Amino acid sequence: MSNSQVETVTTSADKAKLAGAVLLLAAALVAYYALAKQGPIAQWAALLVLLAASVGAFFTSESGKSLIAYGRDSAREVRKVVWPTHKEARQMTGYVFAFVVIMALFLWLTDKTLEWVLYDLVLGWKR
Repeated sequence: MSNSQVETVTTSADKAKLAGAVLLLAAALVAYYALAKQGPIAQWAALLVLLAASVGAFFTSESGKSLIAYGRDSAREVRKVVWPTHKEARQMTGYVFAFVVIMALFLWLTDKTLEWVLYDLVLGWKR
């Protein structure tokens, strides 16, 4: 196990961007309910514009940039995956189903054996 520690460095500008994103999100909700008398078009327009501004402010912060980098790295890793063929997927599914059936039979047989030993032989209860 490695003993590397993760250090996060946040500047005051980054904190301000995150605070601005949160404030824009709150403003979007307030505007949506405050514009109820103006009609649904004004409500939704204000909500969507302020939400887009909030998302934009978040993605300009270091947290947003690291989230975008994580998404890119994840997409790159998914492209490296060697996916099974249709035949291999069917075979593996068949193996899983067969294992489940065998395990179910084993557990049923074990349960009935223990039931017989405990109730019939040990306790003498006849059904």
